[in-house]
Amino acid sequence: MKDILKLLSTLFLIGATSYSISGQITQIDQLTENPLQYDKIEWEILLKASWNNPYNDSEIALNLHLTAPSGKELLLPCYYESGKSDEPSVWKARFAARESGPYRYFFELIKNKRLIDQSDKSKLVVAASGKKGFLGPNNPWTFKYDNGELFRGIGENICWESRDEDDSKHFENLHENAKYNYDFMLKKLAENGGNFFRTWMIYWNLPVDWKTVRNNRRYQSTTLSYNESGMQHMDRLVELCDSLGIHMMLALESHAGFNGSAWEMNNYNIVNGGHARTQLEFFTLPAAKEQYKNKLRLMVARYGYSPSIAAWEFFNEIDNVMYSGKPEDRIPDSVITAWHDEMSTYLKEIDPYKHLVTTSVSHRDVNGMNDLKNIDINQRHIYKNTDGIPSTIMAYTERYNKPYIIGEFGYEWDWSKNFNDFAGEMDNDFRRGLWYGLFSPTPVMPMSWWWEFFENRGMMEYFKNVRAFSDTMLHTCNDKFEYFYVNPGNERFDSYGVGCAGHTYIYIYNHSVQAGEINITAESLPVSTSIIKTYDCETGKFNSASISRNGKNTIRIENMLLQPKSGMILYL
Repeated sequence: MKDILKLLSTLFLIGATSYSISGQITQIDQLTENPLQYDKIEWEILLKASWNNPYNDSEIALNLHLTAPSGKELLLPCYYESGKSDEPSVWKARFAARESGPYRYFFELIKNKRLIDQSDKSKLVVAASGKKGFLGPNNPWTFKYDNGELFRGIGENICWESRDEDDSKHFENLHENAKYNYDFMLKKLAENGGNFFRTWMIYWNLPVDWKTVRNNRRYQSTTLSYNESGMQHMDRLVELCDSLGIHMMLALESHAGFNGSAWEMNNYNIVNGGHARTQLEFFTLPAAKEQYKNKLRLMVARYGYSPSIAAWEFFNEIDNVMYSGKPEDRIPDSVITAWHDEMSTYLKEIDPYKHLVTTSVSHRDVNGMNDLKNIDINQRHIYKNTDGIPSTIMAYTERYNKPYIIGEFGYEWDWSKNFNDFAGEMDNDFRRGLWYGLFSPTPVMPMSWWWEFFENRGMMEYFKNVRAFSDTMLHTCNDKFEYFYVNPGNERFDSYGVGCAGHTYIYIYNHSVQAGEINITAESLPVSTSIIKTYDCETGKFNSASISRNGKNTIRIENMLLQPKSGMILYL
């Protein structure tokens, strides 16, 4: 019996020694002295463990467990900062509290999917901040903040900062102008009422998971799994957005990173340390998918704390990856849909803030993808068909019962053309797309492309007009937007109506080169109104106008013509 006890004791000591040597949390420092609700709360954690790749959670992972004041349990992934295997290394946790009050928390160290160390429980007290919080789903028309305030996004694509060498035939100097950086563009967007933009991660912009970077001196290539210059620049972008109160739709991948020569330097390509020999294998090989999940884990751990991230967008124009090769090499719809289903489900599992999730197509739907449960927003891009924006939004919203966003739109997509030859049409299209969005069931107004071109023409100031009227509608509608049909009474006019809580708004646009009378018919017109407000979409000014009636549901604006290529809103 004594021999058995001695043997068990020896085995226990060997196990305990092995347990402590395999990995240990050695120190935890809370870097944030006065934690505030919805602000970044940061810890630095020192640990000692062995690994081949500290970004591979199958080898090693550090997690933060929190119990909120309400009793809700939260699990937050942490991220590797610096240090070597088997030596002291630095890790960080970044957290934003959605509740104020006392939290309990502890850290756990996981190796080879097994718990090997756990810190003592500690207390964190978070003070209320009065901030709005994170954006979440609400209905097809709006998002909603944690505090209940409604949100509609107004902005544009600012998909990258100036590049060293641009391939535009006519706007090379404009696109290479160093002033077109996030600091300049986002501050100007915010100053003019914008609250939303869309941007890309790619090998020339925010190259978090690109070892090789090109065409942007802001970044440096690396031999490491992730690009430190890209991660640091993303840190600064997120902090800038938080300071400005602007939200971003962050495209984690673009078709431009998977097609042509870009695939040859892609981090997921087997020649660069990845696992996939082809684009198809990126979407199908278990090892490639695990590598991508590690990227998602890093994004949540390092940047997920920020309310400025409105949505994670998996791919910019995924259909352009599917159809990039020979017809016989086309990637099947079922593969792309399955990949998005798996990745969106995983992202929802590891993101304690449950950021909105989306992906995008250029013009070809992917069978089954619009139905995916964990894709919160369906999205497409529309060029040379701004007239079709309202009907597209309406049709997809009704069919799939989820928000639909036009992530890119424009009068022209062909960068080989000189936009100055038809700059007026470009400007009109820019303005019209925003108003079409405001009167359609979408939580974010259609976002124009060609951000340098439009800024250079002074068009960013136009966001003020749209934002002012959007705020008016949000205030009066009280989350009860209802679309209704309006007959414009003129084949040269477009018209759209929104009614809510006793208020009626009608947008009219004159396509033609001639002024015309406003003579509309709609069932939702107030019966007793004789004086209405009009809003000039070009000047941003309200005026009053008298109306005459021709029956119950038809009105004519007296002594007023709608000018060519311009829009007006009637407020009854």
